[in-house]
Amino acid sequence: MEDNNNTWVDFFIMKGFSDLPQLQMPIFLLILVIYLAIFTGNSIILLLICKDRQLHTPMYYFLSHLSAMDICYSTVTMHKTLITYVTGDKSVSFSACIAQMYFYVAFICGEFLLLTVMSYDRYVAVCNPLRYVIIMNNRVCSALASVCWIIGFSDVIPTMCVIYDIHCFKTNIINHFFCDLLVIMKLFCYDASRMENLIYSQSLFVAFTPFILTLTSYIFIIRAILRIHSSAGRRKTFYTCSSHVTVVSFLYMTIFCVYMRPTSSHSLESDKLYTLFYTSLTPLINPLIYSLKNKNVKMAFKRLINK
Repeated sequence: MEDNNNTWVDFFIMKGFSDLPQLQMPIFLLILVIYLAIFTGNSIILLLICKDRQLHTPMYYFLSHLSAMDICYSTVTMHKTLITYVTGDKSVSFSACIAQMYFYVAFICGEFLLLTVMSYDRYVAVCNPLRYVIIMNNRVCSALASVCWIIGFSDVIPTMCVIYDIHCFKTNIINHFFCDLLVIMKLFCYDASRMENLIYSQSLFVAFTPFILTLTSYIFIIRAILRIHSSAGRRKTFYTCSSHVTVVSFLYMTIFCVYMRPTSSHSLESDKLYTLFYTSLTPLINPLIYSLKNKNVKMAFKRLINK
């Protein structure tokens, strides 16, 4: 039903990458290969951490949660794209679209918080090594991981509740490959400035605050490393943190490029490429970084193969 060029929406049509008709099959194969690589790589990390007792430490416990989140949010964003290519059905119900937005944002928020917890774990390991086992005991680790999941899933509820009450949009065609929050906001049939302010205030809590806490942890870590007299000791200590630094830097740079700027400056075509970039490459490179740069993970993998 339409009223003054606005549409009462019960379902959306997902355009995806239909503006590149000659590349439909290559894009489908690329997304399929990337998703299978993400699922396989992160599943191997989970399997190694569960099976190998030498990886039953706080650092790898949090890494297992990171791998689980990567599998979840890549599945949330890519499954509809893959199904669309197979079935040809580009429609998605209003409720399913809201659910996809909710889970996607929840997993991203949870990952920000989890990376902050992992930086705190590295801070304790480097700056307070003698009390590390006492501070980062099993109960504390379980509580910190649970808080990341709980806050991630609860923080986005107010925004999703507001959007769920909105059925009036300029069009029901989404020029994206999944129900991205900022893309949906552009389709509102009224001024979305209040919603934009709400999103930015939430971003300060779930993205900027963890960023500051992570940065603070590494300031103390760097100070501790510089106090080490042995150059070999400094290299070894920094090496233990290098994987986490790489993952954090990559995630924040890509997320900030898309979300931490006014919606008026967004280009839908560039946003699709940015979004595909971080929704696929971030969970794809995480297991590679932690396996290729971590001797314990490589040794655990060899032990698993030998068995």
